[in-house]
Formats: sequence, C-alpha cells, structure tokens
Amino acid sequence: MSVPRLPLRDELFLLGHDDDTGHPHIHRQALALGLAGAVLIDLYLAGRVVLGPTGDNPTRDRWLRLHTDRTVDDLIADAATTSIRHARPAPLLRDWLRGFSDDLYERTRAGLVAAGILRHHTRRRLGGLVRADTYLTTDTKWPVVARARLRYLATGHEQPDNHTAALAGLVAVLGLTDHLYLHDDTHTLTTRLKTIAAQHHRPVRDITAAVDAAVGDLATTVYR
Repeated sequence: MSVPRLPLRDELFLLGHDDDTGHPHIHRQALALGLAGAVLIDLYLAGRVVLGPTGDNPTRDRWLRLHTDRTVDDLIADAATTSIRHARPAPLLRDWLRGFSDDLYERTRAGLVAAGILRHHTRRRLGGLVRADTYLTTDTKWPVVARARLRYLATGHEQPDNHTAALAGLVAVLGLTDHLYLHDDTHTLTTRLKTIAAQHHRPVRDITAAVDAAVGDLATTVYR
C-alpha cells in the first residue's frame, strides 16, 4: 500500500527528530525556521506565492506577495497566506521566516498529532517528580519513507521531483544529513544533496538559502 505524501513541513519535522526517543536532532528554533521555509516552498510550488526580484543587487533579500489567496484547507498553509496578505509593506523573505516560525514547531507537532501520525507520551522520572512529554510516530513508515526518497535521490536511483529536491536542500542546510542513516560520509552526502537542490527553481533555492542564513543569525544570537 502506498504511503500518502505529507506536506514538506511535516516530513522535515519527522526527519528532525529521533525515531525512538522523539528528541529533536537540532535546536527547536532552527528546525522551526526550516519548517517555515518548507511551508513557503509548498505554497510556491502550488503557485500561491511569488518572490519579488532582487534588482541589481543579488545579495538583497527578496520580498513575498500572493499570487492567489484561495484557502487550501490546511490551517498552517492558510495562516501563512493570511500573514503575507495582511503585511504592509510586502514582507521580506528572511523577516517573514523569522516571524512565521515563532510557534510553528508546536503548531506542526499539533497537526501531526491531530492527523494520527504522532502520539503524545508522558513519562515520569525521579520517583514521579519529573514529568517528560515525548511525541513518537504511530508508525515508523512516515519517517522511513521520507528518508528512503532522499536515499534514492542521493544514490541516483530516482530523478529528483520538486518536493524531494526541496526536502534535500532543507535537510542539508539544517545539518540533518547525519541522521538519515545512509552510512555515507556526512560531508559528501551533504554536498550531494545540496547539488541536487541547486538544480531546483530559483525561488526555492532562495528560500532554502534564506533558511540557512536565518539559522546562522540564530546561532550568532545564541553565542553573543
């Protein structure tokens, strides 16, 4: 039986966590920035948002505007289009990623719980004094299928489709390649995934680069 393809943000969330413990592989805020990028990429691929030009300065941040604001019956995607619609002036890409990522980790997790993909577990330690909440997949097929598509891509067994190529780019810039269990050299694998992602549409590459830059800004802030 085929497994339905999840939104890009949901697959990235699952790949960002340990299958057995539910612990995130990277800082939650960094993952949330990646999730915001994934939401925006899905909207771009669906023809719902466009990125403005950078003009003569290629380092300038791009701005966002809606191509269509019809709802898609996805609470998070619809919230994203609403935030872009009501922004005055048109939001800059990196600013939008930072703002929309604020509580996106929790919203994405809640959506996966509501869909029956994650289940909430409560564990008590130290004689019941400390409560630990974890969220584990109800079926390991969800992260396994996402990892398998990246594996086939990395080994050249499949041609990259838009969705998986975008996932490859986000996984690479977030430093999640070490957790794909592909038994390859992490640096080589990261380079391979970035090469695949570099063949994508220019706006998707720009969104991925903005995620990378925003995560770098986050790291700088943390260590100040």
